[in-house]
Amino acid sequence: MKLKKAPVDLDGGDGKIRILRNGYGIPEITAGTLPDLMKGLGWVHANDRQMQTLLTRMLLQGRAAELLKADEGLIAIDTYMRRMNFLPDPQEQVARLEPDTRMAMDAYARGFNDGIKNNGLVFEFKLMGYHNPEPYAVADCLLLGKALGFLGLAEVQANMEKFLVELIQKGVSEKKLKELFPYLTDPIDTELIGRVTLSPPLVPQSQKWFNRLPRFNASNSWVVAGRHTRSGFPILCNDPHLEVNRLPSVCHEVVLRLPGDTLMGFTVPGSPALITGRNAHLAWGLTFSYMDMLDYRIEQCRDGKYYRKDGWKPFTVREEEIRIKKKDPLRIMVHENENGLLEGDPQKEGFKLVLGWSVASGCGAEDFNAMMNVMTARSVEAAMALFRRMEAVSMNWVVADTRGDIGYQMSGRHFKRPDGVSGLLPLPGWEEKYNSGFNDPEDLPHVFNPPEGIIVTANHDLNYLGQSRPINLCMGPYRADRIVELLETGSALDVTYMKDMQYDLYSLQAKRLMKIIGPLLPDTENGRTLKAWNLRYHADSIGAMLFESVYRAIVDVVFGDHGFGREVLDHLFSETSLFNDYYANLDRILEKRASAWFGGQSRENLFKLGIDEGLDVEPDSYGSTRSITLSHLLFGGQMPRFLGFDYGPLILPGCRATITQGQLFKNAGRVATFSPAYRFITDLATDEVHTNLAGGPSDRRFSRWYVNDLTNWYEGNYKILK
Repeated sequence: MKLKKAPVDLDGGDGKIRILRNGYGIPEITAGTLPDLMKGLGWVHANDRQMQTLLTRMLLQGRAAELLKADEGLIAIDTYMRRMNFLPDPQEQVARLEPDTRMAMDAYARGFNDGIKNNGLVFEFKLMGYHNPEPYAVADCLLLGKALGFLGLAEVQANMEKFLVELIQKGVSEKKLKELFPYLTDPIDTELIGRVTLSPPLVPQSQKWFNRLPRFNASNSWVVAGRHTRSGFPILCNDPHLEVNRLPSVCHEVVLRLPGDTLMGFTVPGSPALITGRNAHLAWGLTFSYMDMLDYRIEQCRDGKYYRKDGWKPFTVREEEIRIKKKDPLRIMVHENENGLLEGDPQKEGFKLVLGWSVASGCGAEDFNAMMNVMTARSVEAAMALFRRMEAVSMNWVVADTRGDIGYQMSGRHFKRPDGVSGLLPLPGWEEKYNSGFNDPEDLPHVFNPPEGIIVTANHDLNYLGQSRPINLCMGPYRADRIVELLETGSALDVTYMKDMQYDLYSLQAKRLMKIIGPLLPDTENGRTLKAWNLRYHADSIGAMLFESVYRAIVDVVFGDHGFGREVLDHLFSETSLFNDYYANLDRILEKRASAWFGGQSRENLFKLGIDEGLDVEPDSYGSTRSITLSHLLFGGQMPRFLGFDYGPLILPGCRATITQGQLFKNAGRVATFSPAYRFITDLATDEVHTNLAGGPSDRRFSRWYVNDLTNWYEGNYKILK
């Protein structure tokens, strides 16, 4: 009963469920109630994205080496997942689901399991000897939702905070650090932090598998009030920035029809929530908020215990068995205390880090309670109240309704920290004064119908919109500022204008830095080419290539030669995503007239050194080093190219600071990307959404729907769903 063009009819709890595929290959599901609609969605995910859903589940469960193969990378990621234990209380969270939510999620799981039963297991798993998957369950949905709040989001914050510890231990001065990290207001206890033993990364071998998980990295979303638009109604736009060099895409588009209402947008397979979308009355989109949901604590350890003022306390020990296909199992011991998860061996005397995640336990259900109700909400105010309830996933949500209201609400639970505590430094675990509970969701950044009639979120600092300050590290303001600039200068905004914006390649970062670089450029061919550059990152632009070379050389001179060391800096840029997220921390210093990072030299002299080094290259087009291949989730790079499992090469457009964010970097030797994986535009005056997707609806290589939307995505064309 594979889903083709002909309808598929299923029995629901309240009547018939009809599923068909429209001309774009997108499943359209019609049912009389939301639970039946979710049963149809589960069936569709089993049909279109079974491989993606089951692979994600086994990775998150820490069972991939057991179920697939005895691969060192899979063993490492299984170890990581068992240590993290993203959903330690599945039954408690299932019990916290509201009755209607539970009914809909149960129906989704039944639909997914029926889909596998009717259509069979995909051939990729059969080839790997995986034959009898356990039934999909509501707890699996909760695990996916919870992990999405950490992977690619909170983990980047954790990595930067550990890097800050390394900088302190390397002797980088407090003055330099507080310039680099503006929210770092704390006094730095260099003596205590210097005694901390850092553990190596937990999954260095498994990155090729780790990056197969759905990960949100960055995004753009904006909404404008009707007084700015040609139609007189709000327009909402969203383009989640995910890893795009993979097939299938993280996103899966659907159309969901209820009596008197239609929902359209994208889902994440394995979850019954419409992540970005609209119904007849309301539209919503999201970006990552960069909320700091993590706090490191320093624990003094010995003999399996940790120090407290009233004596030494034993860690709670959790034993995990990592089963390995055709091999003996591996057993690990995980040590935890009230502050979180220990990194390191507590038997060895010394100071170790404990990672505390604000939603480590007691969270997960409310996120689904909220999202299920958002799908049928009718007003911005109702949606904002629902988003405030979300705990495990911290996002910036923009919303608009047909009444003309617009709004923004941050979601997520973060630690309430004492005054003067930024959350960026690890603090002594034996000091109870640092444990202050959690902030009130009512204090999170939000705004309803702002006077300017424009709301933009692009992973920048939005603390000013709330009473609490959940952000202490975030991306730069360039994309957000460019979006505002285009919205404020446009007249009678419409969908066509928004499409052009989503593909805009102009960089405000380059504009700001070129004000300093331009007057220092030499009168050489490369210097003249860079000076004449139009600040747009087109694939054939030589100016963009030269700017990137000069920018990186200036960063090497200022931060490599006067701080980190070039070897460390090269590792950060080539093997991690840290400064792909936090590059604006560097730019703030580069724009200063004087800085501790300049080592007593003038900014101009340092820039001249970087300019000379950066221009000493053979000029080439920007796109010459921007080639990517979209790789199959399981067999990427392993099959002959003519079989078509992988797709490409393509030139990735844009850069870190353009609206079309085109970040291209290596992560543990593997090419990784941040780029718009899905584009969504809707004018609330109509019943339409305009979208494109980096891939297609299906993860079946020999389906006509495998990459059928990719050309639209690449060339800037949009399909219309009604």
